Amino acid sequence: MPLIRLQKFLANAGVCSRRKGETYMTAGRVKVNGKVVTELGTKVDLQADRVEVDGKPVVLAQAAVYLILNKPEGYVTSCEQPTDKIVLDLVDIPERIFPVGRLDKDSTGLVLLTNDGRIHHRLLHPSFDHEKEYDVTVGRPIGQGALERMAHGMVLDGSLTRPAKIKRRSARRFRMTLQEGRNRQIRRMVGKAGNYVVKLKRIRMANLKLGDLPEGKWRHLKPAEIKTLLRILDKK
Repeated sequence: MPLIRLQKFLANAGVCSRRKGETYMTAGRVKVNGKVVTELGTKVDLQADRVEVDGKPVVLAQAAVYLILNKPEGYVTSCEQPTDKIVLDLVDIPERIFPVGRLDKDSTGLVLLTNDGRIHHRLLHPSFDHEKEYDVTVGRPIGQGALERMAHGMVLDGSLTRPAKIKRRSARRFRMTLQEGRNRQIRRMVGKAGNYVVKLKRIRMANLKLGDLPEGKWRHLKPAEIKTLLRILDKK
């Protein structure tokens, strides 16, 4: 691992500016591996050396990571599940990441994975009205009346679901866009309409689209996607 100057390390870690870091060093406030360091030319190894300022450890902030995964059936959107396969089994990167929200074990499609806690909190907070779009296939032909009932709202768990956007694709297939995420919501709504779900695939989450990403594969978000997502969140 390349060595970098100690004052640059402090700046990169967000502790202070480089110039202020030099002041901290000459004042005896900085330790490397338990020893006070005052020499301004001192360099540190990012992996091997332990740096402290005023007795508190200093670490570099982990770079933000944003991924889209096309989840196959049979995987659980969890960081740990003793008896099931989890979505993290499909992603091979060194950073620690976690899924944002949940997608049923029997469902497929878009799962956002990140290490950015702000994204996780804002996307899941009830006040954030981001859209989630699903491609739904049901077991029997579904009538227009049933689609309209789901679009207008149904009572689940004692309260009315929010209005949804529904676009028919065929006799047994439609697209549904929600602005909420109750437990197994679409499956339960379809059940109340007298039908049952055969396939359920999430194809969009806010501005993020699954596109033609193969099932079981993942990709990093493009810079433009990240920029748009962060801008959407900052408006809330």
